[in-house]
Amino acid sequence: MRLLTFARDGRAHLGVVSDGRVADVSAADPGIVGDIGLLADGGESGLAAVKAALTTVSPSDYLELSSLTLLQPVAAPGKIICIGLNYVDHAKEGGYDVPDYPALFMRAPTSMVAAGEAIVRPQCSERLDYEAELMVIIGRGGRHISQARALDHVFGYTLFNDASIRDYQRKSHQWTPGKNFDGTGAVGPTVLMADELPDGAKDLRIQSRLNGQIMQDANTSDMIFPVALTIEILSEYTTLEPGDMIAMGTPPGVGHARKPPVWMKDGDVVEIEIDKLGILSNPIVDENLMTAGVAAE
Repeated sequence: MRLLTFARDGRAHLGVVSDGRVADVSAADPGIVGDIGLLADGGESGLAAVKAALTTVSPSDYLELSSLTLLQPVAAPGKIICIGLNYVDHAKEGGYDVPDYPALFMRAPTSMVAAGEAIVRPQCSERLDYEAELMVIIGRGGRHISQARALDHVFGYTLFNDASIRDYQRKSHQWTPGKNFDGTGAVGPTVLMADELPDGAKDLRIQSRLNGQIMQDANTSDMIFPVALTIEILSEYTTLEPGDMIAMGTPPGVGHARKPPVWMKDGDVVEIEIDKLGILSNPIVDENLMTAGVAAE
């Protein structure tokens, strides 16, 4: 199934997507909450409820995907873990050695936005960069998960734009500030369940486009640390829980490595596309200090 969450009648709904149209299973069964994290936590019984509700939705009641206000697939992820330098050529273009252990950092929920929502270029920097990434959503949780069993713990996959404020990322060896500005990490629009993709989402073309121009163009099979190995490594130190999200790193072609550098600006549109997963599209807007609750000087 291909799933999404969207706003309707003042609450979050869960939808099942087919050919650009959406069956509102939350309307069919009000007990189904519009949160894929909770669905992942519900196991087989949660999925069974969604499938049962889907059979009751008449084709004439399907909604047009383009008409919906989309929400982030997981409303309140316990952890958003990001992998840096996971493609050889991206590590090299940034001046880093190719890692033998993944570069790890976390994102805060306040840094995230939904598909179609604006990515915010902050007032304090012009160096807003794009990063096309595969995002993993954990289904069954666990600790000390072996690589051989790791993919059994994946609920599904979606798209991620790890938009980064490069000057703040480089202010220290810890990347936290540059990766956590409010409204910079876009995720969605849909989640495709793991059984509808190759194991570990391998061999999928991954691209970013800025105002229609291809900026990154690679394949998920190029990852240094594939999904199963990454889950094994992460679960050595933390308990993975349903709804946790893992961003799998970006391929070469990012803006800061170009000569001259390419930075996203107000009015731009950035798209991330991965085979079978679809397209994540977001406009870029400059931060408005007044609407952010900060008095402009």
